[in-house]
Amino acid sequence: MNLRSPALSIVVTVALAACGQGQPPGPGGMTGSPGAAPPPPEVEVVTIAAGNATLTRELPGRLQAVRTAQVRARVEGIVEKRLFAEGSDVQAGTPLFQLDARTYRAAAAASEADLQVAKQTVERYRPLLDMKAVSRQEFDLAEAKQKQAEAALAKARLDLENATVPAPISGRIGRAQVTEGALVGKGDATLLATIEQLDPIYANFTQSNADLLRLQQAVKSGRLKRAGGAKVELLLEDGSVYGVPGRLTFSDLAVDPNTGAVQLRAEFPNPRRELLPGTFVRIRFPEAEIDAAIKVPQRAVIMGAQGQSVMTVDAEGKVASRPVKLGGMAGSDWIVAEGLTGGDKVIINGLQKARPGSPVKAVAIDVGSGK
Repeated sequence: MNLRSPALSIVVTVALAACGQGQPPGPGGMTGSPGAAPPPPEVEVVTIAAGNATLTRELPGRLQAVRTAQVRARVEGIVEKRLFAEGSDVQAGTPLFQLDARTYRAAAAASEADLQVAKQTVERYRPLLDMKAVSRQEFDLAEAKQKQAEAALAKARLDLENATVPAPISGRIGRAQVTEGALVGKGDATLLATIEQLDPIYANFTQSNADLLRLQQAVKSGRLKRAGGAKVELLLEDGSVYGVPGRLTFSDLAVDPNTGAVQLRAEFPNPRRELLPGTFVRIRFPEAEIDAAIKVPQRAVIMGAQGQSVMTVDAEGKVASRPVKLGGMAGSDWIVAEGLTGGDKVIINGLQKARPGSPVKAVAIDVGSGK
């Protein structure tokens, strides 16, 4: 048995450990040591800079057709034909329904005959009146009958004309409320269809009168300036912005006593008929101008039980949580009233990797690039 083998084993172990210290780093720059720290995570930041901003407000609203007309039967009759395609665009005056007009055609012919007789009677009495062969009373009665016959003929012709039901306005017509063979106009003006003018289209919404008063006071005090003639934006149900801006056209002069709000209205072009009445939307409109405003994108703000905050990166590259006070919206950005100053680096993307006090690698981005 060799008594020197234990000492030899210790020497070999020490030599192998010394050789391991010179191993090259593994993939990703890490050495073979399992205790090496990973590199700090990357986050995207934007450097805050004060500038002019337009204070905007988003309010819920509902679309409404500019004009709505109900197509009704003005005379009694049986519907013979429907002359339009449901859901199509029609022009004012276009025939929409044809009623059975035989009765009205016969009545108009009879009224024409009565008028001819009345005219002939007046013409025959005229020379006789000069000759004292008829009295003034008889001549006046003949003239009265002529006028009555003219009025009866005018009504008969109007009834005959109304047997063809036209479109009262231009627009998109909905589904027909009656079918061929239906009796309409019996005792009332039967609703046949509805036409809505969709271009342009209205967006109706309300704003709290208390908010309006606060805005007016801020403008009077000089903290805000009244916004100019900027356009109004329409946000659709999926959150996208409608491609054509609109304009404010109406503000009610009274406050609704039930809601404490003021009725407002905006008008939007709708040449492709993409916007439909009854759709719920959001209206974004300018309220005031702010000088030296601090803005951050919405996704940078964290809403918590303790209030709002943002994550910043300090000069040492470490994350810090910064409580902020929001002062309204400027388009899709928040206006920060308190908590940030020019030069602060706010984390925009990568918040899930940022922990207060931990180091990060800050990558500057341009918020206008759409990232």
